[in-house]
Amino acid sequence: MYTYDLLNNQKKQLTSGNWEVQSVQLSKDKKSFYISGNKEHPGITHFYTLNVVGGELTQITQMKGGNEVSLSPDEKWLAINYSSMNKPWELYMQPNNPKVAAKQVTKSTTAEFDSYAWREPDMVKFKNRHGYDVYARVYPTKKPHPNKPAVVFVHGAGYLQNVHYWWSQYFREYMFNNLLADHGYTVIDIDYTASSGYGRNHRTGIYRHMGGKDLTDQVDGVNYLVENYGVNPANVGIYGGSYGGFITLMALFTEADKFKSGAALRSVTDWAHYNHGYTANILNTPVEDPIAFKRSSPIYFAEGLKGNLLMLHGMVDVNVQFQDIVRLNQRLIELGKDNWDLAVYPVEDHGFVTPSSWTDEYKRIFKLFERTLKD
Repeated sequence: MYTYDLLNNQKKQLTSGNWEVQSVQLSKDKKSFYISGNKEHPGITHFYTLNVVGGELTQITQMKGGNEVSLSPDEKWLAINYSSMNKPWELYMQPNNPKVAAKQVTKSTTAEFDSYAWREPDMVKFKNRHGYDVYARVYPTKKPHPNKPAVVFVHGAGYLQNVHYWWSQYFREYMFNNLLADHGYTVIDIDYTASSGYGRNHRTGIYRHMGGKDLTDQVDGVNYLVENYGVNPANVGIYGGSYGGFITLMALFTEADKFKSGAALRSVTDWAHYNHGYTANILNTPVEDPIAFKRSSPIYFAEGLKGNLLMLHGMVDVNVQFQDIVRLNQRLIELGKDNWDLAVYPVEDHGFVTPSSWTDEYKRIFKLFERTLKD
């Protein structure tokens, strides 16, 4: 964070360190800034004050996890939307004083929800093959299957952050990962290259090659599981939606010896068919940079499929349109591949809304892993 004196044309740095300032607002008396940032850990957010001339940060929030803060108009109180890894978001109130604890105001979960011991995944860090730190959540199993299978979950959006100490926006997948761990799988969820929360270099590491470092991070994560959690590298599955579905396709097509099966949900198969606003920042345009698009699009690597592929897609998807997966299906037919299936959801957009569709989708994925990773 910097200030800039418009009269003297002087810039002054106020914060430093390997962390992100994520939001800033000026106090009413204009003597300090209120800052949200992840100074303690990339997966923990806190609320701070900082004198406008610089100095030491004062941390106001104290709860470990996600702290989304709104100040009262008189700045005497904080309303904190807070969650931890295994507890959904709740509202807390706290005086604007770092020495006073916050008090919970809401209770949104049911007795049925609370009756299950939702896991706090292991928060781990490993070096990828390029020497950079990569953060991940690991869901260990207490009763591993004799085949010691593992599953990689790949979050969507590319730039999203999912390895953190607060409740995941992928709450269905969080629950599914708990279910997998209950059935003898070790699950890893990686904030691969391009995920947010880790600074510029991480964010821009896939420029001109999607399915490059973001994919090899998944392979390096599997190697971490083999070395530290005793999983069998011959029995590894992968699944994810949207960008996670794209990575799943690239994994089965270009890292076929590493992944025995995969489920690709609402996945991009050809970036030249995706929207300009997203892809242009990473791959430029198909006319300017056809090499970047071709090496980043799964449809050009479909001949590499060896394992078991399940694709799932909504027919009224207005984000990754349905014809995208249809083109890949035709390509697989032309290649003579027969180890794949497509599940079609006639009433679903990109984000499913019908409970029966969600249930069907994850039943199919679970059956895929049970059939292929435990043989």
